[in-house]
Formats: sequence, structure tokens, C-alpha cells
Amino acid sequence: MPRTLMLSVIRGVALRGLAVTVAIGVLCLAAPMVLAAEKFAAPEPAQSPAVGAGSLMQVTLSLLLVLGIVFAAAWATRRLRGFGRFGNSSLQVVTDLAVGTKERVVLVQVGKQQLLLGVAPGRVNTLHVLDEPVVPQPSTNITPAVDGSMPAHPADFKSILKRSLGL
Repeated sequence: MPRTLMLSVIRGVALRGLAVTVAIGVLCLAAPMVLAAEKFAAPEPAQSPAVGAGSLMQVTLSLLLVLGIVFAAAWATRRLRGFGRFGNSSLQVVTDLAVGTKERVVLVQVGKQQLLLGVAPGRVNTLHVLDEPVVPQPSTNITPAVDGSMPAHPADFKSILKRSLGL
């Protein structure tokens, strides 16, 4: 960019800035005169709306309506979770196990064949194709004590919470 063009651009910006500053100054000086021309009236006390049983009932019914809509949406979401699936799906997750914060090992049954898959963010790998289907046993989550004996209570959070609540 030639030097003369740069100087003309700088002058133009400076002149615009000066014009804006002068305009703001004039408005600030003229504002008290314009406002002084109007007479101020004494403030009138504000009328507060009466709060009665009708408005309390309206608020209560509105709250109940919103809560009803929330619960209806939760119920519909739970009921329609399988919506869009046609018939019995031949793909089924038999069991899964977390092996890291974002990594899982998943046993999937496709028809009569079972696949052991490694699932991580952005990728799924086939770890093994099982020859015989594995029937998963219900998890007890009981951790053995140091001496090898089994504790009286399971160590999973659900059972501990139920036991502490007395359920």
C-alpha cells in the first residue's frame, strides 16, 4: 500500500472519530436544556394489584399443569423407547463390561452367533467370535473379603442404598 494512500486513510478515520466526539459532546451539553423545559409532575402512588384466592388458584393450577406435562412426557418417553423397531430384533446386547472411563467390552448376539466387541470413542473392534453361545449369569457383585470368606452383603451401590434405607 503506498504511503500517500495510508495517510489519507488515517486522516479519514481521524476526522470521523473527531466528528463523532463532537456530536456526542453537543448532545451531552444540550440534554439538560431539553430536559429542563419539561415540568416534572409529582409521582403518584402505584396501584398494586390485589392478591386474592383467584390469583393463587390460577398459579396453583398452572404449576400442576406444567408438572403434569413433565410427567406425561417422561411416561411417553419410557413407553416409546422401542418405537420404530420392527418385530423381534436379531441383534441383542447380552452383556457389557467397562474396562476404562470410555472403553467397554460388549458381548453381542446376532442370530445364533455371539461376538465380543471392544467399544471405544470413535471405533468398534471385533475381539472374538464365539463358537458356543455364552449364557450370562446374573451378577451378584459380591467382593470376597481379605481372608477369602464371602461377606454377608453385596458391595454394589444399589444394594447398599436399599440396605441403608431399610428396604
